[in-house]
Amino acid sequence: MTVSFENFPIYKKAIAFTVKIFKILDNENLQKEFSLKDQLKRATLSITNNIAEGSEYGSNKQFIRFLWISKGSCAEVRNMLFVLYSLEKINDEIFNPLNTECLEITKEIYHFIKYLEKSTLDAK
Repeated sequence: MTVSFENFPIYKKAIAFTVKIFKILDNENLQKEFSLKDQLKRATLSITNNIAEGSEYGSNKQFIRFLWISKGSCAEVRNMLFVLYSLEKINDEIFNPLNTECLEITKEIYHFIKYLEKSTLDAK
């Protein structure tokens, strides 16, 4: 029996993070930042989308490839959060916990990749 992506702890954590990002984008300081908001939504969704999509291929090699993309999307999200912070569109109270959470997700994705790589090698 295969484990569904919805049951992966990293997926659950990334979904919760996505909800937080979407909620902060309703901030009135961001009302005129249409393209940045859209890109931040897309990048944040890309984290969970790639976990979900990669898990469906039935191959650790393919899954790992999508997890690397997901990890890259985390970096994109952190960059855009930093831009918003630098532009004073979000404050420390918003930036710091989101940045920390995104870094945690990045690390967990990396550890998941390493686990899958080791599982693939052990299977040979």
